[in-house]
Amino acid sequence: MGELSKEVQIQVERAVKILKKGGIVAFPTDTVYGLGADAFNVQAAERIYRVKQRSLDMPLPVLVADAAGLAKVAADVSEIARCLIERFWPGGLTLVLNRKKSLPDIVTAGGDKVAIRMPAHPVPLGLILGLGSPIIGTSANISYEPNSLTAWEVEKQLGGEVDMIIDAGICPGEVESTVVGVTGKSPLILRRGIISEEEIEKACRKYSSEVN
Repeated sequence: MGELSKEVQIQVERAVKILKKGGIVAFPTDTVYGLGADAFNVQAAERIYRVKQRSLDMPLPVLVADAAGLAKVAADVSEIARCLIERFWPGGLTLVLNRKKSLPDIVTAGGDKVAIRMPAHPVPLGLILGLGSPIIGTSANISYEPNSLTAWEVEKQLGGEVDMIIDAGICPGEVESTVVGVTGKSPLILRRGIISEEEIEKACRKYSSEVN
């Protein structure tokens, strides 16, 4: 994880104040630019759906910065999930886990599961730690439009609909995180992404050989 420049650090501090007031901000991640808000603020989550023109039956992913944050949003974490966390977090792996009941229904679209990731980028990590709470971390684009790799691309799509866009340069690529369900007996790849299926399977085989 790189260090933030003074200029970007000032932006992050300003964005944290916005998040604490229930605002929404766009920020760079290790995959694409994201759009976020306090994961426990219902009104902010509703606004993200409106800004993205996202269907309310599509859950919103959540970003965490540490084990304490994970415990706030996930009801239980299986041993295989912990194995994948140890191998791939922080990074491009999103895990679908059983949700904590305290997490607002709107974030999970009323479902009993939540998609969680720990990003490997100092900006979202700084936002989460500054807020003291996990944040919503969906892509900063209108639904079904191209992902944003720069602050300018976010501005072009979302414009004045967000309270702040943190400009910290270009994100590395359009490939999004790999999504894996870990609520059943074995992991299930729900979306292929930056971490290959082979890497996931290798980590699972390693875990199986260690426990057997």
